[in-house]
Amino acid sequence: MIRHHERRRMLSGTAGLAMLAALGAGPTVQAQAATSPPTEASLPVQAAASVRTAAQEPPAAAAVPQLAEGGAGTAAAAVSGSAAGAAARQVCGSGATWLRLRFTRLDLRGDDSLTVTGSAGGSFRFTGDAWRDRTFTTRALRGDCVTVKPHFSDPSSAYAIDGYQAGTQALEAAEVVVAGAGDICGTACSDTAKLITGTIKPAAVFTAGDNAYESGKLSEYNGAYKQTWGAFFDKTYPTPGNHEYKTSGASGYFDYFGARAGARGKGYYSWDIGDWHFVALNSNISMSAGSEQEKWLRQDLAATTKPCTAAYLHHPLYNVGEHGAATNTRPLWKALYDYKADLMLAGHDHNYQRWTLQDSQGNADPNGIREILVGTGGRSFYSLGSSNPANLQAKNSNTHGVLKLTLSSTGYRFDFVPIAGRTFTDSGTGTCHKAGSTAPDFAVSAQPSSLSVAPGASATSTVRVASQNGFAGTAQLTVSGQPSGVTATIAPASVTVGSGGTANATLTVSAAAGTPAGTHTLTVTGTSGSLTRTAAVQLSVGGGGGTTVFSDDFETDRGWTVNAAGTDTATGGRWERGDPEETQEEGVKQLGSTTSGVNALVTGRLAGSGPGANDVDGGVTTVRSPAIALPSGPSTLKLSHTFAHRDNSGPDDYLRVKVAGASSTTTVLERTGTASTDLDGAWKTLTADLSAFAGQSVRIVVEAADAGTASLVEAAIDDVQITSSGGGAVFRNDTASPVPDRGDVESPITVTGQAGDAPSALRVDARVSHPYRGDLAVELVAPDGRTFPIKAAHSKEDGADLTVGTTVNATGTPADGRWLLRVKDTLDQDDGVLNSWSLTF
Repeated sequence: MIRHHERRRMLSGTAGLAMLAALGAGPTVQAQAATSPPTEASLPVQAAASVRTAAQEPPAAAAVPQLAEGGAGTAAAAVSGSAAGAAARQVCGSGATWLRLRFTRLDLRGDDSLTVTGSAGGSFRFTGDAWRDRTFTTRALRGDCVTVKPHFSDPSSAYAIDGYQAGTQALEAAEVVVAGAGDICGTACSDTAKLITGTIKPAAVFTAGDNAYESGKLSEYNGAYKQTWGAFFDKTYPTPGNHEYKTSGASGYFDYFGARAGARGKGYYSWDIGDWHFVALNSNISMSAGSEQEKWLRQDLAATTKPCTAAYLHHPLYNVGEHGAATNTRPLWKALYDYKADLMLAGHDHNYQRWTLQDSQGNADPNGIREILVGTGGRSFYSLGSSNPANLQAKNSNTHGVLKLTLSSTGYRFDFVPIAGRTFTDSGTGTCHKAGSTAPDFAVSAQPSSLSVAPGASATSTVRVASQNGFAGTAQLTVSGQPSGVTATIAPASVTVGSGGTANATLTVSAAAGTPAGTHTLTVTGTSGSLTRTAAVQLSVGGGGGTTVFSDDFETDRGWTVNAAGTDTATGGRWERGDPEETQEEGVKQLGSTTSGVNALVTGRLAGSGPGANDVDGGVTTVRSPAIALPSGPSTLKLSHTFAHRDNSGPDDYLRVKVAGASSTTTVLERTGTASTDLDGAWKTLTADLSAFAGQSVRIVVEAADAGTASLVEAAIDDVQITSSGGGAVFRNDTASPVPDRGDVESPITVTGQAGDAPSALRVDARVSHPYRGDLAVELVAPDGRTFPIKAAHSKEDGADLTVGTTVNATGTPADGRWLLRVKDTLDQDDGVLNSWSLTF
């Protein structure tokens, strides 16, 4: 037996490296110079869970907890190196079939690197600075020894290993179980808790938010939640939902879970189990590209060697339930997709949904992420929509239960386990995207991954190259697959990526006039040495001679003028073109993202000393476009916009977009402040018919105002485009019609000169001002009385004002005659105005 003081002295000794622990009754661990014979001594080895439990080592940014499979053991080791030309070292466990090393330091400077190689296969080369100031455990490496080989030339490079995990069973057979759900307490949380403690007995538990109803107060956590799901507190890795934030700052959530919930106010962290990396995300705070959380996520994903990755949060990107899709999660999805994550777990809607592998734009993709929405932890159910998108593989809205994940080093099995008395189940398997891959690599993606180009016009997509497994180098970029009449270029033609980093280029696709209509697949190829990676871009070339009349993504100065009329009164937050900086106050107000490129038109782009430092203040600020000559015939304006305010706003605060022609000016967008409503920033799309201005020279005028009691107001505009469709009769009604509270209005349009039936894609556009668009239902009534639903009322649909831009299949209905747009207000307290609507044949 080695006494405690002897073991400590051996760990700190300078002459060679000693064996430090034994695996079970027979295996022993050695740490020695690779060329020296090992020395041995015996120490008892504890099960991994008892050596470093979740309670002892809570999630932290710099120390990633590592849980092990059942039967695996842990032991101490003392292996380090810092001198240039340092010798290779080994960590060994005789009788082990695989080992994972725990690094407490890995500081690589310049081009220095470090390689770990298993004696029976598998290696990983570390490069770059993603690992600095981080304690982590590697993926499993096969064999009873791992060789640690530094390639140091910089005297500041160094590493230190203080322990390892090891197993005696085959790595393929080493499985571990994780289980969890969202939307928990509820009426049935005791039943779902029994599945965890009785049937499944997982090594770890996740929660997908809305854990303790109604407001996530500490008293609610200490009530039903503690009495049920609190039984496995010490192995729970939680995330918060929107109900947690009904208590200011989600204080009840952070008070109850403490360090297990990550840093207070952030709530995102990561942890490892077996060969899986789990990432807990907070979908109640900023998730925009460039936000603190999104940047942390990319850094975290760059600093893991695990072959498999799962993430979980509250709000789902893909959802056919009552709450709909949380599109603001897309930047986090994009980061996870870039780093080849495998699973995304979510809640929010109280039902179960399983989706196929998808990218962040909803395209089925074998390299994509599988979302499983499991809001079935115990709260009352929400209904599912009747639609069945092609990518939705399973759904259920009447069964409480939990998701069981059986995880291996190469893949997973998922099982939905119902509570007692219910019969719905769902199961399947998947293979990890990076299973078996440890060599430095990179991924290529394109955003957007589909482009539509009219003859005579062009479109762009951002090509991103992302480092994986420590890749650092230069990738050459090319594009192929262009049909006749289409040109495609990538600039720059090569990008250099640092370890754990990304680099972007721009794909520009142009279609010559007269290019035939059709759909094509372009292939973007990245090449670096022997590595070749590709991304597909779907290209649709439109027919009919449509052209882009005007477009501006604000990456260059196209001649917009601030305060062109000289009547602006705003004292701060004036319009400017630039790269916006994110601001937050009870949610994100000024977005730090644009819809393309870097720049946008924004009201005071800098964050300044606080969220109110550079917002609109003291009146109105305007910006006007250069003159734009519209052709004869129909034209359409499309732009992206965001508008945000605090709950002290009112109707004197607004964002307006106007089109000024030769003799008239039309307001095509108006968003106004609403008292006692806190509105966060979010990019939305405006589509407006400009046919009334055919043949005229027009200007676009954008106004933002904080014109009443001082309040926080932010606005931005991006990606303005006017296209000419080259045909199609447009009929419109621009007479404003009041929409009474809990009543309806019918606005008529009389169509003449359109022989035969209406088209299969009859376009309907409308603008309705209303404080709460979820109250509104809209339908189109044809001359023969046939009714076409446009929008259903939805009590959980947030936001003011409604813009309709859709098509209906009106075949079999006569085109000529009196058409009606019927707008209904279905709930009490608010009224509105149908500002205008149109039909395009």
